[in-house]
Amino acid sequence: MYTVKQLSDLAEVSVRTLHYYDEIGLLNPPQVGGNGYRYYDDAALLRLQQILFYREIGLELKQIKDILDSPDFDLVIALESHREALKEKMHRLQNLISTVDETIGHLTGEVNMSNKKKLFQAFSDEQQKQYEREARLQYGPENVNESVRRWNNYSNVQKEIIMDEGNEIYTDLVALLEEDAPTESAEVQAVMARWHQHLRYFYEPTLEILNGLGLMYNSHPDFIANFKKIHPDLPEYLSASVAQYVDDLEYAEIERMLAEDEERAARE
Repeated sequence: MYTVKQLSDLAEVSVRTLHYYDEIGLLNPPQVGGNGYRYYDDAALLRLQQILFYREIGLELKQIKDILDSPDFDLVIALESHREALKEKMHRLQNLISTVDETIGHLTGEVNMSNKKKLFQAFSDEQQKQYEREARLQYGPENVNESVRRWNNYSNVQKEIIMDEGNEIYTDLVALLEEDAPTESAEVQAVMARWHQHLRYFYEPTLEILNGLGLMYNSHPDFIANFKKIHPDLPEYLSASVAQYVDDLEYAEIERMLAEDEERAARE
């Protein structure tokens, strides 16, 4: 049996998230002690794994609950399906990483992007067309077109301002790092809020996207190498700062959803 804290550490989700899953009947502990402590068995662990897999591919919690509670649900078939979906996502992420590397190279002066080789065109013309087709399939044509439209609508002066703003965010974060400011401090989290807002120049980032970026910053060799050029400890510090920021946003969202549930129950 696992305590809620042990399951939280094992699955790398917050205790608050597990409590909320229990509240909405998505993941109920099979045993609750006399002291109110929740205890989870291996079956609950496997169910949580499925929840996280379905969250990874963008399903809402109610959809996940309906799937897992269906009498036709087959765990092996679900895992095989997840594997294929994750392989496709991995391929898309590799393409995105290539684009990010090219952009970082441009911002740090290592790569000169001019004329045909623009900021978001890290591939050949044919590769770029393929990337756009894949992005449209994953995010929908409206989202991709909006991202391209946003960037193309900026003047050259505006683009330089956006790039300078991004550099300033990382510079300010390094200054806090060198002051040994905790990643959960108000100062660091204020910089993370600016980072979040900065991403909106390009697209509207979801919590899943923010969390994924934070993980890649300290796990992918290319990100690590580039951020270490700014400061040797930046990849780990940045990743931890993002994780805290996302956790706070998730907690606020959970509290909002609980308040809505209570308000709805009161009306009924």
